[in-house]
Amino acid sequence: MVDENKDRRGGPADGAGARIGENIKAMASVDETGAVANQGVDPSLAPDTGRRLNSAEKVRFAIGFVLVSLLWAAPFTMGSGVLLPQIFNSLHGVSAEAALGTMNSIGCVFALVANVVFGALSDMSRFRVGKRTPWIVLGGIIGALGFLLVIQSHTLPMIIFGWCIVQVGINCLIAPAVAVLSDRIPESTRGTYSALYGASQVIGQQLGTIIGSSFMANIHTGLVVAMIIFLFSGILTVLIWPREKSAANTVVERTWADVGRSFIPPTKNCRDFYLALLGRFTFVVGCFMIQGYQLYILQKYCHLSDAQAASTLKVMALISVVTTILASVVSGPLSDFLHRRKVIVATSCLILAVGILFPFLMPTATGMYFYAALAGIGNGCYMSVDQALNVDVLPNAKEAGKDLGILNLANTIGQVIALGCTTLVIGLFGGYRMIFPVAIACLLVGTVFIMMIRKVK
Repeated sequence: MVDENKDRRGGPADGAGARIGENIKAMASVDETGAVANQGVDPSLAPDTGRRLNSAEKVRFAIGFVLVSLLWAAPFTMGSGVLLPQIFNSLHGVSAEAALGTMNSIGCVFALVANVVFGALSDMSRFRVGKRTPWIVLGGIIGALGFLLVIQSHTLPMIIFGWCIVQVGINCLIAPAVAVLSDRIPESTRGTYSALYGASQVIGQQLGTIIGSSFMANIHTGLVVAMIIFLFSGILTVLIWPREKSAANTVVERTWADVGRSFIPPTKNCRDFYLALLGRFTFVVGCFMIQGYQLYILQKYCHLSDAQAASTLKVMALISVVTTILASVVSGPLSDFLHRRKVIVATSCLILAVGILFPFLMPTATGMYFYAALAGIGNGCYMSVDQALNVDVLPNAKEAGKDLGILNLANTIGQVIALGCTTLVIGLFGGYRMIFPVAIACLLVGTVFIMMIRKVK
């Protein structure tokens, strides 16, 4: 509802924007003309300790950010992208597509609320072991309990209830985990760690597809494996990261009134802000109309058997992992080198639109392979540059955390709308074929919104 990068099948809300924004707000001030003025903070120093990270700490943080992202994204995708859709196929008297859309739509609401609540709780906590650490561990435990409920459920309402608990656990984990970027990572290297987290999320999603596809003939065992992975996600992360300092004597400056104000959108100097918001929203809708229904597309549009669909999902995931990594490695540095943001973000929309065109023209596994390759490139480019674009269009640096959080609402709302659009199109046209041109249209509209931005090149 998750990251940006977010979970990508009705996934968790992304708290990265709000947390990074908190750091921006602390590191910069705005003068009377609205210009950002640096307050003289050394960007190479860790905010929590006031010193430079040593080599061992850098490695431990890097491993931790990779691990936490992999260990929530993989089991989440195993459930929402492969195993539960297969369960819905077997429920009598229930439309599988409607069941999946309902589960993810309700789950997104829980994800959104949980992200805000647990982000605020971790901001205001005063534990001796640190303000983030307990919530990260608790998130893994809650998520595992949610999987346990899903495993023991035999009706759609109970499965949905269990999955909502999973969403709560995921956001209890990632809201404080991503906040570590602003709490403990020097500003000069924050982009690198953010990229590690984002790229690992995409890779974790594809690994979840691969692992989940291996358990399509034994769904119960697959869900147990996902539960175990999630149970240890938070525990392993905090053990690997350098120990967080005590928050027992920390002065808490954030209140619940501040949390409530985080939902109020900007009203001044915000044209480009809303264009970026609409661009992200339409990208998410176009992306998830296809990505959220990949298994059903293979089974009901490409007419593959369950075994063939499972095998094809694995290959698609492998292709996406490779192309996503390559795109992420290239696009981020290229954006910095060229000093261009919106062109790369808009191009990523076009690349994904071309990828979606292939299965529309080729309703076969081969068409889906082409889609997977180009979707990986498009997502890799988008995830590497879009957050930087969002920071560049903020109307007021003093409200960076609030405004980035609002931008990230496009992820959650976009996923809900995407799932609803797919179900509606299938109902209107009696099949999957027309979801491809509708998704392409959304991405093209998103490209126009991005290119209309004036403040950023």
